Amino acid sequence: MTRTGPTALQRALIAEVAKCGLTVSVPQLERWRGQLWLAPATQWADPVTSLIREDIAGRAAWLALLSRAGRSLSWVGWSFWAIDATPDTARRLREAVIHTLQMPFRRGGLDATQIPVGDDDDAFARRQEMAAQMLSGRRAIRRDLDGTLRFHAAAAGIELPGTGTVSNVFSRSLVEVGSRLMVGGTNDVSPEELAEVWEQNWVGPLEQIERIRAVHAASDHDGVGLAAASPLAEGLPGLIREVREADDAVLCAAVEACAKASSALAAVMMQRSPDDPEMLQTLVRDVMWEQ
Repeated sequence: MTRTGPTALQRALIAEVAKCGLTVSVPQLERWRGQLWLAPATQWADPVTSLIREDIAGRAAWLALLSRAGRSLSWVGWSFWAIDATPDTARRLREAVIHTLQMPFRRGGLDATQIPVGDDDDAFARRQEMAAQMLSGRRAIRRDLDGTLRFHAAAAGIELPGTGTVSNVFSRSLVEVGSRLMVGGTNDVSPEELAEVWEQNWVGPLEQIERIRAVHAASDHDGVGLAAASPLAEGLPGLIREVREADDAVLCAAVEACAKASSALAAVMMQRSPDDPEMLQTLVRDVMWEQ
């Protein structure tokens, strides 16, 4: 079959992307359009000027940049689906989020729909076995991530404020209790057990741990129960169900907010801080850093 040449719109968009120092091919444009990361070609041009719309050119440039760097387009693709918020993009976004949330179970060879429920000993023991299976063969990250950040800051002559968190959220004890939380939810992992594990890994003032304990104790006394309000109250299966049942607009808004937050943090850490190391001080002082 003879392949036809690029259309006038495709040539125009390729030229706009080239102004950014990037190259893009017709097959790439078609692939991005097929993934709904790029609007249909009929929407590329401004109806008044007939020129390629700036937002279309900008989106194509982002896709071209990430493709050139060999990076996954998944998270950026999620963002574009969330921004467009059409029934089709919301459906794809929902499927992608659920697929990602199910990944810990798939890696462990588990079926999230087969997790036993109930408070009996057999169901609890089976959930513990499944949580352990999730960690089978998983390599623990033993680096002191907080210490690494402070080491590089010190090398630039910047002294960061005292930390009030854990040095490595991927420590073995935290990951182990986290796997049980993902499988069985807060029914299998009490707030006190979580507090104990955090305390074992805490490198900041322990007063913060005591405040967490006090808040939970007060909520239990008032009959509120913060554990039941946790996104992981019913483990990952409960969170997956919430995503599956979420309204399209709510799901898209949530993913867009997460994308903006992570992008802003990445811009500060990776782009601003090398030229302005004091930016790290501003970041670490922010309440977001502690939370």
